[in-house]
Amino acid sequence: MSQTPTVETQMLIRKPVAEVFQAFIDPSITTKFWFTKSSGRLEVGETVKWEWEMYGVSTNVFTKEIIPNQLISTEWGDPATTVDYVFTPFTDDTTYVVIKNYGFNLTGDDLIRAIKDNTGGFTSVLDGLKAYLEHNIQLNLVLDKFPNKLNTDPKTLNEWQKEM
Repeated sequence: MSQTPTVETQMLIRKPVAEVFQAFIDPSITTKFWFTKSSGRLEVGETVKWEWEMYGVSTNVFTKEIIPNQLISTEWGDPATTVDYVFTPFTDDTTYVVIKNYGFNLTGDDLIRAIKDNTGGFTSVLDGLKAYLEHNIQLNLVLDKFPNKLNTDPKTLNEWQKEM
């Protein structure tokens, strides 16, 4: 019996499901807790480019499926994997978000590294989402995760943060 390697992270967000769902669809919100730039909103059948300017990194994200206020299914990375964002109302004012990342075409140490990195990354995304939506605080978790890999000098970084 074999199991499909899957990253899974989850968090209760104390906001209504429509607001939490919108935070992932609308890059003007998502840039407050995850990536720094997007070429557009997530729409079924469309590919957008997400950028993390401070690291000089970007990825194309293809949206496979959207069920409003329930599911966003995307494909991203190289090699590509599927990322499902599942939204479940817990009460009228709270939402349970689960992020599942699967479809890894890797083995051995490469698979372990990808699962470890993606688990940490998606956990930071949900932590940042919670702080931003519940308390209007930008924790800069993604920015501060790899300070030795920043693609800019400290002065430029400070100016960039002021624009956020």
